[in-house]
Amino acid sequence: MTKDLTESLHDRQNILNNRYALQQAELYLALGGVTFKGETVFTKQQVMTLFDISDRTIERYLASHGDELKSNGYFLLRGAKLKEFKALDYGADINDGTKTSVLGVFSFRAVLNIGMLLTESEPARLLRSRLLDIVLDVMAELAGGHTKFINQRDENYLLAAFQEENYRRQFTDALDNYVEGNHWKYARFTNLIYQSIFHENATEYKKVLKLAEKEKIRETMYSEVLNLIASFESGIAHELEKASKAQNRKLTQKEAENLFASFEQHPLFKPLILDARTKMASRDLCFRDALHEKLEAYIQSVPEADFERFLGEKSKSLKEQLSDQETLAVFKRLKDR
Repeated sequence: MTKDLTESLHDRQNILNNRYALQQAELYLALGGVTFKGETVFTKQQVMTLFDISDRTIERYLASHGDELKSNGYFLLRGAKLKEFKALDYGADINDGTKTSVLGVFSFRAVLNIGMLLTESEPARLLRSRLLDIVLDVMAELAGGHTKFINQRDENYLLAAFQEENYRRQFTDALDNYVEGNHWKYARFTNLIYQSIFHENATEYKKVLKLAEKEKIRETMYSEVLNLIASFESGIAHELEKASKAQNRKLTQKEAENLFASFEQHPLFKPLILDARTKMASRDLCFRDALHEKLEAYIQSVPEADFERFLGEKSKSLKEQLSDQETLAVFKRLKDR
């Protein structure tokens, strides 16, 4: 999917929140700058030279995108800090603003930020292209070559998948015992759960993630989504049993559908559904380059913590997790309950 970083705030922020990509970018882009208090920073003059833009242009972006740039490391030096900065012997650029009492300074992250915003700069366009390549390379390397199953690198995934499988059996048993119909009802009512949570049926979900026919949908789902599905399955199983016993007969499929519709509207699930939709839509676009069009309104920037969760030192492939003795001991205890 083509990304226009000049237009998309969440695409820009997804790059800036990925510290692994930023580390590689700082190494390979070699943009220059000066070291101040252990961090690479750039004066406004250096940024103007780097992107071949005028003072007027940079001020215009500071006015139109000030909050974004400040949140990503643009800051003002005053008083003692400004004096300390001016005292550094890094050449002529360091004296930018010597006659003023305030000096605006860009962190490396803020320089990338403004480079992703500038539409009138050819150096900025080239930087965006290289930056996107770096992000793709870093994601592929840290995720083991592909991101289709990046959800499984979360340390919470295995437990969520194991628990959901137990609740899945409760749900299918309830369909057997309390709802009329043949074996097609399993897929039909499973799709009702999917549509309640993320507005897609199984076929639509597979298409968005480009899954092969035999690849299992739930093996690609994030732990929060699996936990919510498990809650739906457990709760609906209970409601089906209660309604069937009250009628002293199996429910028709229409009656079961009506039960699903009312269950979805329960206030208990509103914040959980919102959270699941937001995480699924945002993470899939960032990590898998997959757009859930029906969830587009829920897309946000992926927080820095998620990059640690799926790409950091604590994240492991499913094979690595299954070879961990502590993890296996947890599953044995759950199985023996």
